Amino acid sequence: MHTTLVDLLLEYEVSSPAHFLFHIETAFYEGHHVQEERLTITPSMKVRTFSDDRSGNRFIRLDAPKGVLSVNYHARVALKPPPVPLHLDETPVTAVPDDVLRYLMPSRYCESDVMSRAALQLFGHLPPGIGRVRAIESWIHDSIGYLPGFSNSTTTAQEVFVQRAGVCRDFAHLGITLCRALNIPARLVVGYVHFDEPPQDFHAVFEAWLEGRWVIFDPTRMAPVDRLVRVGTGRDAKDVAFATIFGGVQMLRKELTITEEDVRPAVSTGVHSPALTVVTV
Repeated sequence: MHTTLVDLLLEYEVSSPAHFLFHIETAFYEGHHVQEERLTITPSMKVRTFSDDRSGNRFIRLDAPKGVLSVNYHARVALKPPPVPLHLDETPVTAVPDDVLRYLMPSRYCESDVMSRAALQLFGHLPPGIGRVRAIESWIHDSIGYLPGFSNSTTTAQEVFVQRAGVCRDFAHLGITLCRALNIPARLVVGYVHFDEPPQDFHAVFEAWLEGRWVIFDPTRMAPVDRLVRVGTGRDAKDVAFATIFGGVQMLRKELTITEEDVRPAVSTGVHSPALTVVTV
């Protein structure tokens, strides 16, 4: 079990009244035990929070007046993810559950319908199962260069495949796309994880549906996936942006500190969270 301390500060210059949708809180998810959690917003304003029952994603909505908006999220989370078996089979499409079926479909950043030929050429000859997804993960790690600033917010998996460069979300999008092209449901996961080399930032990985369960993969291999504090799960980055803004706004600062603490006594692997403390000043 690992315990992680998260401190996130976001600061914006609001030029005219704007509406914000933040997606920065730890998700309600198996293996996550939120030991403490606090949200501080300046200046004082009305804040509404809600969650998606299907994904466990949590959201914050607020209307910010003109001026400087400061949002600070603090959490201490104990992680005890379930072990992953060495051998897992792929699930036939006919047996994919209704609520998982959407993760087989092409999406904005994951054009699996136009990548099927490439996926079959690269991985179609491999035995179905977790080993084939591991092969996809390894191929992306070995074939795609990690180059911050090379891609942008509109870069798709097909473009990453052609350009052979990107950042963590591009690596994850390509993994999702190749899996879906092989009829393996896959989805994006974003969260907080400690990197040995700064700066700290949000991190993106992907999950594949294998033998009735979600299994996480990280083609960047930048950090252990069992230490990821999950924030959001979705079809692609469109579903899990950490901030969606309606209005005239400029980001002034984003500071993220992630610290791993000593192991605490064992806790339940079930979902647990204390009440979120929201402070507006």
